Amino acid sequence: MTRTSFAEELESAADRIADVSRPDLQIILRRAALMLRNIAGVSLEPATEDALNAIAAEMRISRSDLIQIVLREWHETNAYLPVRTIDEESETDGKA
Repeated sequence: MTRTSFAEELESAADRIADVSRPDLQIILRRAALMLRNIAGVSLEPATEDALNAIAAEMRISRSDLIQIVLREWHETNAYLPVRTIDEESETDGKA
């Protein structure tokens, strides 16, 4: 279940709170608690944190997007993911 679909489920339950059974409400609330526990960020050294923020600002992307790019490229470089092929004739405008 994605965060978006789960958020929609929570909103739907809130809209029909009188119709939701107690056991169903308990299940939804426990799932919400579990998701909240599992979204803790990664602690980074201050220098690494500063570098990430500076690069993200320079590239005009979010810090989260930058981390996803870095991780994907690291996985590709180390053969954990297949390397994406780019058609030499296509225009990428500097973006993969």
